[in-house]
Amino acid sequence: MKQYLLSVYQPDGDPPPPEILGRIMRDAHAVTQEMKDAGAWVFTAGLNEASASTVVRINEGQPLITDGPFVEGKEHVGGFTIIEAPDLDVALKLATEGSKACNRKVEVRPFLAE
Repeated sequence: MKQYLLSVYQPDGDPPPPEILGRIMRDAHAVTQEMKDAGAWVFTAGLNEASASTVVRINEGQPLITDGPFVEGKEHVGGFTIIEAPDLDVALKLATEGSKACNRKVEVRPFLAE
């Protein structure tokens, strides 16, 4: 089966209030359980806010290390799931369920074939 990366984008700033965040987390966990039950789930992780990132790049052969995200924007990847699916249509269906659960954009990207 092919593997896909489902990236969840979230806006920068404070998280939603507890009553909203609690529902989102409950629904997201339910979708993850559905993926596990279907045998599609491989791995899930949430990420710290984008401001906690560090960027490494090579400048004249030497590492240049800077604080903050590589790309400036109003939203960043907040978490991701790796799934296995027979094709893109199935991956998109699972991503749709995840997007509904967390009310966020989900990007679907296939891994390179080996």
